Amino acid sequence: MRCFFALVLLASAGWARPFTVAVYNLENLFDIDGVAVYDEYQPASYRPAHLNTKLRHAAEVMARIGDNGRGPDVILFQELEVDRTPESTMGDQAEFLRKYAGTTFEKMLAAPLAPEVAGLPTEAWLLKALHDRGLTGYTVVVGSDAAAWGHEDGNPRAIKCAVFTRFPVKSVRQHPIPNARNIVEVLLDVDGHPLTVFANHWKSGAGDPVTEKIRQADAQVLRARLDELLHADPHADILIGGDFNSQYNQKQRYPEMKQTGLNDVLRSQGNELAIRGPQRDLYNLWYELPAEERGSDVYRGEWGTLIQLIVTRGLYDFRGVQYVDNSFAVAKFAGLNQAADGTPIRWSSEGTAGAGYSDHFPISARFVTVDANQPDRWLALQRASDGNAPAAGPRVKRIAVDVEKTALTEAQLPAGANLRDGSFNGKLFRVTGKVTLGARPSVAFRGESYELYAPDPAVREKLRAAWTDGAEGKFYGELGQYKGRWQFVIRESDWLK
Repeated sequence: MRCFFALVLLASAGWARPFTVAVYNLENLFDIDGVAVYDEYQPASYRPAHLNTKLRHAAEVMARIGDNGRGPDVILFQELEVDRTPESTMGDQAEFLRKYAGTTFEKMLAAPLAPEVAGLPTEAWLLKALHDRGLTGYTVVVGSDAAAWGHEDGNPRAIKCAVFTRFPVKSVRQHPIPNARNIVEVLLDVDGHPLTVFANHWKSGAGDPVTEKIRQADAQVLRARLDELLHADPHADILIGGDFNSQYNQKQRYPEMKQTGLNDVLRSQGNELAIRGPQRDLYNLWYELPAEERGSDVYRGEWGTLIQLIVTRGLYDFRGVQYVDNSFAVAKFAGLNQAADGTPIRWSSEGTAGAGYSDHFPISARFVTVDANQPDRWLALQRASDGNAPAAGPRVKRIAVDVEKTALTEAQLPAGANLRDGSFNGKLFRVTGKVTLGARPSVAFRGESYELYAPDPAVREKLRAAWTDGAEGKFYGELGQYKGRWQFVIRESDWLK
């Protein structure tokens, strides 16, 4: 509350303007042109109604961040589909919004779909959805990743980064990365002050030493460009954000990695006072939160920090743009994008219109503009981080559940109920069915096959020991999806009957 009043007083004094920056991985926002790399986004399972749901949910989440429902002033998005039908583009953004000012994105997606909108890229749909929700005034800059570019495994490039900004764009640079998405550099004019923003989406597989080499390549390209900018101006205002597919404490989390892209090559670190010196010029905002609150995604029951915001020393001085101390936050909203157990409600393409939001919570931070022009004066800090971090992420705290009373049985399901329409995701079931063991154990339930997964390794061992191949299994499982595959998640050992 004190921070809010301070911002109001600064703004009224005419020398500071608050604004918000957010980072959001949309979990594969694909268009509807019928051409998709990923199987789950082919026309048979991903239709205009699905895009409608994804757009509406993205706009709802973004409207909760920032001031007065206007949304963030700068948004770094990840996982927008690389446009595979470039002959149909948005064109001039202002003209695009004027052309469709008399309708809504929902009506544009209604059947029959007009040929002129069928091939629109995802950034056009997202811009229109935000505009319809009252989040207006954005200029859009997207990664120039081409559909023909590929990864080390031969698969084509499928997704890209995008920057949505209310501030004028002075220049744009694309930094191609072999086997990974372009890093997008955007120079913004924030009320006369330059702010350089880097949008990132590094190679996936945070715990994999093999893919870490590709993340090192990401970091090398970014670090080289940072060195150029900071050599020219050691107090340059630079904001680095995106999905790094690395933990903020990657070096500590995976000690078997001799060199990490994030901590060793890029030199992201958590000593907030050290950023004032010549050696540590980057500070990772995850350190603003208590260690037990550091998390925006979940993997195997452990919180992760794959999306991040990193700032340079210039954002701590009294010249140009300045970080608002301790304003970093995770954008999780109960009843919206946050499940009952506190985890993100993932997107599901199942059903007639899909359901859910993303496997990541967005993150955000506040900034102000300062006209004092004092690069040698430093922002006073409260609870300055010393850079300490645990070697593991916090565990997801499970809410105690009376499974006997909570779990649904086949007899309780409505006649003709489709468990894969999205409405049953996250629900607990009492399952009885034939079990098939193998690399991915599965169970036959209501005429369909579901993988069995337990986040706890001890429960996984107990699962395999509980049945023989082909035996009838009885257990409690939470219905969910992973990479398009349906599964029952067995979270506790006593869920195995």
